[in-house]
Amino acid sequence: MSLASPLDVFPATVDDPDVAALLMRHHAMMRAQSPAESCHVQTLDELERDGARVFACRRGGALLGVGALKPLGNGEAELKSMHVATEARGQGAGRALLLAILSAARASGHNRISLETGTAPPFAAARALYAAQGFVDCPPFGCYSRDPLSVFMTRAL
Repeated sequence: MSLASPLDVFPATVDDPDVAALLMRHHAMMRAQSPAESCHVQTLDELERDGARVFACRRGGALLGVGALKPLGNGEAELKSMHVATEARGQGAGRALLLAILSAARASGHNRISLETGTAPPFAAARALYAAQGFVDCPPFGCYSRDPLSVFMTRAL
């Protein structure tokens, strides 16, 4: 599979075995990196229960990354479970996923999208990606509260 092959981002479900496996890998990684009280990752069942739409980024059929769009009500949505497989990082999958999810949020009538991510160095690339796409720091939203290990970001759509 060549890096020249296009990146494709499509809606997926947690019933897709490779998507479920990568989401579970993301869940385990987030649980290992953050104390329980500061870890806001959701399980597959929680994403499904909350009406999140899951997206998968593939190149030549191979899964590179996943992300989810969770409706919050009042025209707002949350970006959840953005994860690019370690072995696929640096290939543009995160950016492709983010752009597709932003487009899907707009098409669904959302006017704002927000996210929570970590403050630790392993989250720096994600924060830079979000900032490059117009996300700015904001106060906690939804059910979140201030946490020194969390960064909250938002952008209008």
